[in-house]
Amino acid sequence: MKTKPVFVVAIALFALVLSACAPAAGGSPAVRSINVSGSGTAYLVPDIAYIYVGVHTEKPTASDAVAENTSQTQKMIAALTDFGIDAKDIRTTNFSIWPQDKYDPMSGTPTGEKVYVVDNTVYVTVRELDKLGDLLDTVIAAGANTVNSIQFDVANKDEALKQARADAVKNAEARAQELADAAGVSLGEIQTIGFYDSAPYPVFDGKGGGAAAEAAAVPIQPGQLTFTVTVNVTYELK
Repeated sequence: MKTKPVFVVAIALFALVLSACAPAAGGSPAVRSINVSGSGTAYLVPDIAYIYVGVHTEKPTASDAVAENTSQTQKMIAALTDFGIDAKDIRTTNFSIWPQDKYDPMSGTPTGEKVYVVDNTVYVTVRELDKLGDLLDTVIAAGANTVNSIQFDVANKDEALKQARADAVKNAEARAQELADAAGVSLGEIQTIGFYDSAPYPVFDGKGGGAAAEAAAVPIQPGQLTFTVTVNVTYELK
């Protein structure tokens, strides 16, 4: 009767020894790796621009503010289409109206009066950059009094970005090989790879007004755009 518990204990101890000798959960040893980043760049001349133009109106009553803003905005859009901008390249992005307190310009204290502010903004795609300055003059003369965020772009940049990504991968591989050589190890297979593209930011912010309409042409220089691709690559180490 006393041998049975001893036999059970012996089995338990044998199972514990087997579990200690087994590989860790997951079954495979940790893989040594190295993570590097690489970059590639494309330099392109822009051939398209995106601009926000609009009408800002302030009046004592909401109805007066809306009426005047609507009239000016209609003239502005008519000027855009007359200039040659396709209707599909003109998109309303904001229409807002709100009351705003008036303040004494000397003391900065509220006067107790209010004005109603109306903003109407359209997003315009300009496909002929050599006419951009004249276009801005035209819409300002037609009633636009806000011009913001002129952003240049390239209509077809896929091939240039493809090459920049390939250059980024080569750059990452060169860096990884340099580090591996310095550490006395060899590069193995790629484990993971990821990338992101960075696009140029808007290059102009400003507001148009009556004085700007008197200029012969708003000077706009598209210059050259820099598109940068960054990749992150993880290599196995041997």
